[in-house]
Amino acid sequence: MGLGALAVSPFSSNASPYPYAPSKNTLRVALMGLGGYANIVARAMKECRLATLTGIITGTPSKIEQWQKNYNIPNRNIYNYDNVQNIANNPEIDLVYITTPNSLHYKHVLQIAATGKHVICEKPVADNAQQAREMIAACKKAGVKFYIGYRLHFEPHTREIIRMREAGEFGKIKYVDNFMGFRIGDPNQWRLKHALAGGGAIMDVGVYSLNGARYATGEEPIWVTAQEVKTDPVKFAEVDETVLFQLGFPSGAVANCGCTYNYNYAERLFLSGEKGFAELRPAFGYGPIKGTTHLGPLNQPVRTHQALQMDGIADCILNNKPDPNVSGEEGLKDMIAIDAIYESLRKGGAKILINQ
Repeated sequence: MGLGALAVSPFSSNASPYPYAPSKNTLRVALMGLGGYANIVARAMKECRLATLTGIITGTPSKIEQWQKNYNIPNRNIYNYDNVQNIANNPEIDLVYITTPNSLHYKHVLQIAATGKHVICEKPVADNAQQAREMIAACKKAGVKFYIGYRLHFEPHTREIIRMREAGEFGKIKYVDNFMGFRIGDPNQWRLKHALAGGGAIMDVGVYSLNGARYATGEEPIWVTAQEVKTDPVKFAEVDETVLFQLGFPSGAVANCGCTYNYNYAERLFLSGEKGFAELRPAFGYGPIKGTTHLGPLNQPVRTHQALQMDGIADCILNNKPDPNVSGEEGLKDMIAIDAIYESLRKGGAKILINQ
């Protein structure tokens, strides 16, 4: 996996202050699910030049007034989960960004696809690979674009690492070491309820370690082994707490990865090649991302990830630009590996072969 044609474009250290110029055409976006992350996306979109927030979909009427005040959302562009099908007739909304809890993604993507609107879905795309396949098929049948919220695929430091890898500046990649996690708070939140989260640390933050291993190597894993550590069986009764997993790739590269809901300060991406290395630390959070390579510190522009993501996807749709690996198919590849990780856990850490 790489960023292909877009990997070398506007994000080099010599780039203009912002990689997207204003345009008379903008992508009009509605946010579905007005939780914490939707607020982050909405604030970031104030920086966008190609995308604009025009609508909201929420199951909590008490949130509407504040959102209207903050983002000037007209009454005609406000929907709930019971009337969301009516968005099909709204010419002021081109795309819906789904930020609802993980296990609702499948249902909501199918709903939005049926309206004929383009879709962005937060990661993980679904509870499992089969759901992801059905979501991709539904969007193709409806003739709409389907993207996943891989904001780091637009982040300048990450893109520079990928550019260097694709240019052969690290040589053959031999080893990757990634970790992402945090100490989770409220024991009653949806992330700790399997029915809403679909899993625990693996689904929420493990996807960063996994996806990072894939773009660090440019390959798809062919086997996985995994182990879980659970120090609080009450708090984490329904979901995984800390998981370590190992990936093997066709070239012979190996990755040692992990994720947790139990501690902070362990976030990083590291790759070692025959000619050099790269490290991002922090690597996966909202920033600023910081890093270095065998050539010295990375000095890429510091940007708001979500603004770059929304403008980048708008550029793909409005100007028919290549997709920088944030499609539904990219989400499916992560889910195939996540299914294998859970299978390894169920089988006591057994080595599971991955069939893409």
